[in-house]
Amino acid sequence: MLSRPKPGESEVDLLRFQSQFLAAGTAPAVCLVKKGSRRGGEANLDQPPQQDHRDVVMLDSLPDLPPALVPVPPKRARPSPGHPPPQDEDAEERLNRHDEHITAVLTKIIERDTSSMAVKLPVSSGVAFPPVFHRSQERQGKPAISGKRSIFAQEITARRVSEARVTPAGEVMSTLDPPEGAMTCEGHTPRDQGCQLLESSHSFQGPHLVTGKGLMGKEAEQEAQTIHEENVARLQAMTPEEILQEQQHLLSQLDPTLVAFLRSHSHTHEQAGEKATEGQRPQGPSTEVIKEEPIMPISASEPGKKDELEPGTPAPALPITPHKEWLHMDTVELEKLHWTQDLPPLRQQQMQERMQARFSLQGELLAPDVDLPTHLGLHHHGEEAERAGYSLQELFHLTRSQVSQQRALALQVLAQVISRAQAGEFGGQLVGSVLRLLLDAGFLFLLRFSLDDRVDGVIAAATQALRALLVAPGDEELLDSTFSWYHGASVFPLIPSQEDKEDEDEDEEPPAEKAKRKNPEEGSQPPPDLARHDVIKGLLATNLLPRLRYILEVICPGPIVVLDILAVLIRLARHSLESATRVLECPRLIETIVREFLPTSWAPVGAGPILSLHKVPCATAMKLFRVLASAGRNIAARLLSNFDLRSRLCRFIAEAPQDLALPPEEAETLSTEAFRLWAVAASYGHGSDLYRELYPVLVLALQAVPQSLGTQLPQPLAMQRIASLLTLLTQLTLAASSTAHEPISDSAEASLSGIPSLITWTQVSGLRPLVELCLRQTLKLLPKLEVWNALGPVPTACLLFLGAYYQAWSQQPSLCPGDWLQDMECLSEELLLPLLSQPILGSLCDSLRHCSPLCNPLSCAPAPEALPSLVSLGCAGGCPHLSLAGSASPFPFLTALLSLCNILSRIHKGLCSQLAAILNTAGLQNYFLQCTAPVAAPHLTPFSAWALRHEYHLQYLALSLAQRAAALQPVPATNATLHHGVALALLSRLLPGSEYLIHELLLSCVFRPEFLPERVSGGPEAADFSDQLCLGSHVDPGHGRGALLAQACQDLPSIRSYYLTHCSPARASLLASQALYRGELQRLPALLLPVPKELLLPTDWPFLPLIHLYHQALDSCSGLPPTDTVGTAMRALQWVLVLESWRPQALWAVPPAALLARLMCVFLVDSELFRETPIQHLVAALLARLCQPQVLPNLNLDCPLPGLTSFPDLYASFLEHFEAVSFGDHLFGALVLLPLQRRFSVTLRLTLFGEHMGALRALGLPLTRLPVSLECYTGPPEDNLALLQLYFRALVTGALCSRWCPVLYVVAVAHVNSFIFSQDPKSSDEMKAVRRSMLQKTWLLGDEGLRHHILYYRLPNSALPEGFELYPQLPPLRQQHLQRLTSGVVQTGVSET
Repeated sequence: MLSRPKPGESEVDLLRFQSQFLAAGTAPAVCLVKKGSRRGGEANLDQPPQQDHRDVVMLDSLPDLPPALVPVPPKRARPSPGHPPPQDEDAEERLNRHDEHITAVLTKIIERDTSSMAVKLPVSSGVAFPPVFHRSQERQGKPAISGKRSIFAQEITARRVSEARVTPAGEVMSTLDPPEGAMTCEGHTPRDQGCQLLESSHSFQGPHLVTGKGLMGKEAEQEAQTIHEENVARLQAMTPEEILQEQQHLLSQLDPTLVAFLRSHSHTHEQAGEKATEGQRPQGPSTEVIKEEPIMPISASEPGKKDELEPGTPAPALPITPHKEWLHMDTVELEKLHWTQDLPPLRQQQMQERMQARFSLQGELLAPDVDLPTHLGLHHHGEEAERAGYSLQELFHLTRSQVSQQRALALQVLAQVISRAQAGEFGGQLVGSVLRLLLDAGFLFLLRFSLDDRVDGVIAAATQALRALLVAPGDEELLDSTFSWYHGASVFPLIPSQEDKEDEDEDEEPPAEKAKRKNPEEGSQPPPDLARHDVIKGLLATNLLPRLRYILEVICPGPIVVLDILAVLIRLARHSLESATRVLECPRLIETIVREFLPTSWAPVGAGPILSLHKVPCATAMKLFRVLASAGRNIAARLLSNFDLRSRLCRFIAEAPQDLALPPEEAETLSTEAFRLWAVAASYGHGSDLYRELYPVLVLALQAVPQSLGTQLPQPLAMQRIASLLTLLTQLTLAASSTAHEPISDSAEASLSGIPSLITWTQVSGLRPLVELCLRQTLKLLPKLEVWNALGPVPTACLLFLGAYYQAWSQQPSLCPGDWLQDMECLSEELLLPLLSQPILGSLCDSLRHCSPLCNPLSCAPAPEALPSLVSLGCAGGCPHLSLAGSASPFPFLTALLSLCNILSRIHKGLCSQLAAILNTAGLQNYFLQCTAPVAAPHLTPFSAWALRHEYHLQYLALSLAQRAAALQPVPATNATLHHGVALALLSRLLPGSEYLIHELLLSCVFRPEFLPERVSGGPEAADFSDQLCLGSHVDPGHGRGALLAQACQDLPSIRSYYLTHCSPARASLLASQALYRGELQRLPALLLPVPKELLLPTDWPFLPLIHLYHQALDSCSGLPPTDTVGTAMRALQWVLVLESWRPQALWAVPPAALLARLMCVFLVDSELFRETPIQHLVAALLARLCQPQVLPNLNLDCPLPGLTSFPDLYASFLEHFEAVSFGDHLFGALVLLPLQRRFSVTLRLTLFGEHMGALRALGLPLTRLPVSLECYTGPPEDNLALLQLYFRALVTGALCSRWCPVLYVVAVAHVNSFIFSQDPKSSDEMKAVRRSMLQKTWLLGDEGLRHHILYYRLPNSALPEGFELYPQLPPLRQQHLQRLTSGVVQTGVSET
């Protein structure tokens, strides 16, 4: 066989191949046939075609040079011999006769006859997939197929032909396939069916169901026509009702699945001949049918309605039937067009079950049974196609579409779903959390990937969804509206406070080692692991900030996208100091925002929508810098110095909002944010140099405030701007203070001090008259509640400014004190005292309880979509009218008023008693009573921490004013007890950031003698009298509880010093908090507060000194006791006794079991502490309080105790210590015996009788000094078999004797007696055997006294020497039982126990 030419072969090789081919004489693959002339007509049709001679190329005969290019003569058409050219034929007629247009071609199509073609069943194969066709396969022997068809289609056709030849036995007549041209629809109503049958009964034109397919020749047509005529005759003889009845009868006999299959696959092919007569057929009412219910199958003998497509065909979505001439419609695949059918009806039977949630394009949750039209675009071709809406899974799938519009649409819908979920619209309707489900499914990183998309629409939708996820609606509005409150600029970071599970499982690891191990792991964790615990950290780990910078700088998106990105950056800055620093240090991010969105010059912008925010000032950008500056002093300094924000502040503050050439609302907000940014910088002492430049502007703005308040209804944006201006002036006034701080020695503290302020007192001294005028104007509106509520924080800001003004004035060493004292008196007489006497102030105090988070814990409930990994305040729907942050809240105004009163009373003590009149209002007292009620505080959530911090400010300021007033009164105030209770409750509720308040409360309020009126009103005597009334109390003369309380009142200064040592916070935190609350701007590190993970002091804070002693004793390596152990323990026990006696509500959260555990810790400190006489008396008094009848039932040793892992372990250590060092101490023994009561766990008794039998000899506590009743130990009868055997063994062996352990001797005898004479039929065989053996051994005891006690025990009686009563003789039943079990016992045959 000749080979093909290969690359590199020359023409000589080709000629050699040709000569070899000719010499071989092989038949050529292609034969050249010369046809006759096209104009020859049919003259030579009978002649065979002539075969040309082979062409042989000879290179020798070719010239060396190509012929010259000379003009060729024009070629003329030569007429054919058989067809002479027409002489007088019209050219138009000739063109029409030879026209080959598409219309002429289509009219000449002749359908091939397929009536005799048989349908074959598929041939079974042994392979899983058909063999792959390859175009290199030889196609010899396969019939040529006309038309331009693909290789795959040709192979399929050839295979079908071969299968038809090989398996003729498989030919079957398919009665399941409908005939060509037949159509099926579903679900007609009986009325519609009858009408169609009546109309179609007179229009039968030929057989459609029976076509004779499979028969040969004319017999097929005749047989089909005969059957058709019979059917027509029978149908015409029937009424429409009979036809419907027969139809239902047939349907009832068939399998429903078979009927459904036939209906869905009936119309698979159409006859091509229908196209020729398509325009002549009558059209049916297809539009009306679609509007009705799903129709039933139409009769197959209606040829006039073949183009009326039914639900089984694409007709409901397409206006006409698809034709083969259409592009890619040469083969109609109805399975792929199934989605164009009418939707199936909703399945009502599944509505009661849980169904997949579906949402509209606006993010609304759609009801399962809602029926919406299809033109809304809510129906699709996925699961449950009949239900409108998209599920979250389908939206996720759509976000990965190749079509950018679909990706953008899916992200927009998901953003709407998230927004509505955070707003609480799905509460109670969905199972589980939408946000948690989305985050678990990877939605966070889906958004991050979408931000990297190239399509602007997808980026815009991704930023919208990212903002909806991160920025909770209402949070920013809440923080902005409370910026001018008392320390409202200080906020908690929005960072998760829960530790990782690994850290929670490793609590025993030292904190230092845990910190060293945690930091490297956190840096190496992948973003998904970080996002599982902290969404913000996970996002920052994906290089989100550079991408956002690229979008702002390069892509230049629209205004909505810019605002979304800025909102996301604000949320990142609120997360933590670390996140704020990363935002600041992102390359070119801050520069881009300053350059693009805070320009100093711009084209005027109208009130309508704008196309781009670039090169236009944006208030949100200014707010971003304000939030960044709040994160720390250094960040604020870098913003002002490195990014030229000073010039921006001057630019936007120097002009009034109406002159900024911006939309009115945007200009007002921009001016407000500029004031706030300057106020934040001024709180660190920065930006004071701008005050000299902008002083005229600030004065003019301040002078315009009274006029704007009196002439028009207050507008929220204008009020926020005025309040921000007053807050700025407050910080600038504090910056003018020249108080000399104490020397700083610590380097960490020295780093907090900054450059001294450039503002002097003379520059701010003229602001007070202007602010005072504003305050007077606002106080005139106080009776008008609607207008007063509309003022917002303006009155609060005025009061806070006056307080800062007088504080700074009093600290000026060069000024005369008489000036500010006189001015304070004038302010008090003219403004404050009239205000305090107004009835409206009482109404404000009355509303404190309704707006208090403490009094209404449910108001601080976490949001329904709150996640531990994504912190938000949960203010989606806005704050209620009567809430702490609501428009009618009295907290901001009353807090500012109390702050001003405190400052004035601290400077001018003569005003203290007058200003303290506010404390006597009934509303405030009722509020304090409810705050001290024994009710648990709200669960610590981000919003509750924020709200409670502001509420605690009001309580602290009221207590501070009360203690100043109490110190000046000779007689204790009537509300002193109430104020002391509030101080004690507040001390255990304060959050991180309030360390200074704790220190001040310990220093001034908690241990103030004036707040303990019981010390001079017969409190100690009443305590002694109460103890004497208690039966069974044994108190040494002169050492009763009254004497101890009196001594504790005298030792209050010493007690305070010990608690200041053990309860004060860390020094660094205390200094930072002190700088914040005292206005020491040069020492303030940040306005971002610490993370509120837990309360600063535990609820059992009075026991902290005892706990510290116990831990020091455990950690002491040398075994020496801590220094001043006796003093610390004595002062702590004294204070606990005071609280237990006079302030029991302060310890209501401490369970009695915790008190018992703390008392045990006193004995575990060392071996000598419990022997000290003061300690003995104090512990005995507290133990007596613990054993009171009203307290003892609440003693539960099985509940978890704070700071204690296991009480049985503590008791085991206590027993070991008692056995080693007690030497029979009665108080020590009383504490050992107290947990052995019958109602407590048997583990404690087993520990004593099983592991510490030696301690029994030291338990010599007399029965008369037992703090609880003896019946608590003897009843009910013991049912633990192991303990009963230990009791019996201790009695028989003599380890337990009435001489050295009278209490437990009575207990053991009582339980053994009850056990051996028990005749419970439900007892197990083992129990019965042990009982029989124990009774027999008791009968055979050699100790007559012990045998007599066990057998004749009757009742416990602590008054008797033995501690119990005995039977003179056994009752008859016991006597018979004893005789029955001991009758056959031989004494010598029984071994001793």
